[in-house]
Amino acid sequence: MTAQFDIFLAIAPGLEDMLCAELREAGFGDPRAEPGGVTVRGGWPEVWRANLEVRGANRVLARIASFRVVHLAQLDKRARQIPWGEVLRADRPVRVEATCRKSRIYHAGAAAQRIETAIREELGAPLSPGAELCVRVRIDDNICTVSVDTSGELLHRRGFKEAVNRAPMRETLAALFLRQCGYDGSEPVLDPMCGSGTLVIEAAEIAAGLVPGRGRSFAFEQLAGFDSEAWHAMRAGAEARETALRFRGSDRDAGAVAMSRTNAHRAGVAHLTQFSQVPVEDLQRPDGPPGLVIVNPPYGARIGNKTRLQALYRSLGTTLLTRFSGWRVGLVTTEKMLAKATRLPFGPAGPVVDHGGLKIRLYTTGPLA
Repeated sequence: MTAQFDIFLAIAPGLEDMLCAELREAGFGDPRAEPGGVTVRGGWPEVWRANLEVRGANRVLARIASFRVVHLAQLDKRARQIPWGEVLRADRPVRVEATCRKSRIYHAGAAAQRIETAIREELGAPLSPGAELCVRVRIDDNICTVSVDTSGELLHRRGFKEAVNRAPMRETLAALFLRQCGYDGSEPVLDPMCGSGTLVIEAAEIAAGLVPGRGRSFAFEQLAGFDSEAWHAMRAGAEARETALRFRGSDRDAGAVAMSRTNAHRAGVAHLTQFSQVPVEDLQRPDGPPGLVIVNPPYGARIGNKTRLQALYRSLGTTLLTRFSGWRVGLVTTEKMLAKATRLPFGPAGPVVDHGGLKIRLYTTGPLA
């Protein structure tokens, strides 16, 4: 429980700095951004806390070994020297996944097979391609890094979203976009094209202090030495807080509104959220202080035609410019052309992010005049 090792939190390329900021703010030790994620130092309690509390990461990997390797026989020997019994249990199935890049060992399947053989013969654990518990092997420039995926299912699968619409945004991505907009849970949020409600629900959870991992299980619960009593105490200690803020979503589609309400109820934030069927041109500014409008509209490569969508974006911009003075805006899209169609005073675009094979960016404004 007290041993320190590298913990790698994986994220889509382009989001490393935002995730690094979240981890630093949350008090994780020495976060260091690197391609595809952020590394921190810690022990198993930090692994648990990362899975439970971090909103932006896709998965949490515990790095258990790292060594130089240039041929398969050497990999076989070094794999057998890893103290598998200190991490894995002999009675729990495991699978191995490997990647190779710029290395003399270039066959990922052969590399995975060597690790599987070591686990089977040195520990006796069963191997299964469908096992939740996964050992991930990365051979990059002849350096082999062996990690245990402590999350299991990707962390955006929080156990609350039952209904989704077309091209849904992942909760982890929504959390980081909210952070990029400067949102910290102290202002109202509105999404005028809410889809299945992800951005609104994520904002409400942040304001209420609800940790993202509160409703699901994790792969680390199957590891050797797992302390269920300490874990349950950690989970119980993650207390929610009261907020007087309300979080609103609207959509012209009645089905989207119904989905959003269902998902908000399952997430335990129905009392903080309000969803209504309203087209963008009829959207009205809510009573109360200004806050953040954040929206993930359709974009041409995802839904519809780019040329036809310009009218939708123009309508959105007109509504916000005429009725939402003092509010900030965050808009996610694939095309600068579509962002410009709103005529909103966006600053420099955020980093390019891979979202389901599409390259998206967040465009943000200051308070509207």
